[in-house]
Amino acid sequence: MTQAQAQQAFMGIDIGTTSTKSVVFGPGGDQLGSYSVEYPLLRDRLDWAEQDPETIVDAVVDSVRGALAASDVGAEKVAGVGMGSAMHALIAVDAGGRPLTRSITWADGRSEEEARRLRATPEGHGIYRRTGTPIHPMSPLPKLIWLREHRPDVWSASAKFVSIKEYVVFRLFGEWVVDHAIATATGLMELDRLAWDEEALRIAGISSEQLSAVQSATYRLQGMDVGLADRMGLPVDTPFFLGGSDGALANMGVGAIGPGEMAVTIGTSATVRMMTDRPLTDERQRTFCYHVADTAYIIGGATNNGGIALQWMREAFFGAESQTEDVLEAASRVAAGADGLLFLPYLTGERAPIYTSEARGTYFGAHLGHKREHFARAGLEGVMLALASVAGALRDLAGETKEVRASGGFARSPLWKQMLADVLGMEVQVSEVTEASALASAALAMQGLGELGNWREIKAWIPIAERLEPNAHHAERYRELLEIHEELRGQLAGSFSAVARFQRKYAERE
Repeated sequence: MTQAQAQQAFMGIDIGTTSTKSVVFGPGGDQLGSYSVEYPLLRDRLDWAEQDPETIVDAVVDSVRGALAASDVGAEKVAGVGMGSAMHALIAVDAGGRPLTRSITWADGRSEEEARRLRATPEGHGIYRRTGTPIHPMSPLPKLIWLREHRPDVWSASAKFVSIKEYVVFRLFGEWVVDHAIATATGLMELDRLAWDEEALRIAGISSEQLSAVQSATYRLQGMDVGLADRMGLPVDTPFFLGGSDGALANMGVGAIGPGEMAVTIGTSATVRMMTDRPLTDERQRTFCYHVADTAYIIGGATNNGGIALQWMREAFFGAESQTEDVLEAASRVAAGADGLLFLPYLTGERAPIYTSEARGTYFGAHLGHKREHFARAGLEGVMLALASVAGALRDLAGETKEVRASGGFARSPLWKQMLADVLGMEVQVSEVTEASALASAALAMQGLGELGNWREIKAWIPIAERLEPNAHHAERYRELLEIHEELRGQLAGSFSAVARFQRKYAERE
């Protein structure tokens, strides 16, 4: 490392569902400081999940300023900033770039009917195979159809339709640009050509001119808005780089970048992903496929209900004054399998592998001997069994898994980490890197500046903190329970829709 490199720092910004975090790194990936700003998910109606775009802009600005202060790195030492964000958000903006809607997030289920209608057609299947984005309310494609059909006033006034990251970039730099990773998660871009899909655009009712210009992960942005730069505490000419999506960046940041290397991330939601060197889609539409950077693609499946299920169990079974540790301790007193009590963790609908926002959380198999600790254990296991179902779909698509790397808030719990190894029946490696997406964003900035040959080099920066071997007896129980879990999920499909209709009907009246 040269003396000039030693004096440099790089920043990664991770725009998430519930918070934005900025992290300052040294040239070798050492974390120097971070700062997180939380914000609410706005749920004005049962199936809606929105955010205020300006709140997100403020969070990005404040998190950058906070990270600089926490790192004690002078702003002039920040050589570059990489950006990452959650996928699938949609904002309609007018010709002046002013939002006509809130940011409609991946968790928003209002377009369930539009998605179901399209999914049932040959055109819908073809769009999935070409774009890699499952036809589901998370995707911007059904959201666009919903806006056209339900908000004609907004539709007619809209000049562009953009993601939350695109809006932040526009506010900072005045450009409408989008990286390949975010663009391929819209359901509107062909994976093979990395170009907008004409049929998807036709079905959405928009033109390519209403979408941002597509650029690489290392596309350079410079010349920030003076006021926002001043609030951040960065020089206006600090170079920013487009970066990618949170899912793709998380795989980079934990080092799961080779064939058969699986990444499992459990935060508010949960995801299983692998990288490939070509687009791969699933005939049964259980998985997604998005671009990462250069020649890399990512396949996987996200489940809606990770840590949010633990939070719900705490509040529902243990009371508002309880702590997360109370749930985990209670669950630890129950043997693997929770004495036959199963939980389908669909508290906020579900994405992979069933892709319906009408799925509902379900406990099954309860008897008089079950206590709240059994419900806690079954709840944690339900999240893991849902992930194991996605992992099975990936094995069908890409072959056997060679390695599992885990990250996310769940890794603070020894019980939950061991449960993942037991459910997958494989060793699980837990990375020492706690801010994987931010690290990968910073690495893309380093690559864009010529300080790093290729983002793949960061695997050498990622030590393994812990290795967990599966318990053979627990693994056998979970194999049996997974079969029951998947069978039950299929049998309840019609009932999920019926109870969701009932809930919507009476929630609207009250």
